[in-house]
Amino acid sequence: MAVILTEKASKQVKKLMEEQKLGDVFLRMGVKGGGCSGLSYALEFDTEMGKHDKKFEIDGVAVVVDAKSYLYLNGTTLDYVTEGLQGGFTFVNPQAKSSCGCGTSFSA
Repeated sequence: MAVILTEKASKQVKKLMEEQKLGDVFLRMGVKGGGCSGLSYALEFDTEMGKHDKKFEIDGVAVVVDAKSYLYLNGTTLDYVTEGLQGGFTFVNPQAKSSCGCGTSFSA
């Protein structure tokens, strides 16, 4: 399995990269301790690959996940949702046993 980006998410990542005039970068997806449910999702642009990172090419977007985070993110879909004038990335994680109301943290 792998991580998945919806078409809307990949378009938004490409748009952000273009707006910020980022060169050769990739989207790093990760998990960190914290948040109201115990683990928090992390998204950032990065240029440094780690020794145990897993890299995926999804719809023209390079996505990298460190080995520890991959244990929690395998099978996760990253989507971009617009509601009214607001928009944001959301994670659909089949491994999450519960998540908080804001959608940025979960427990496994």
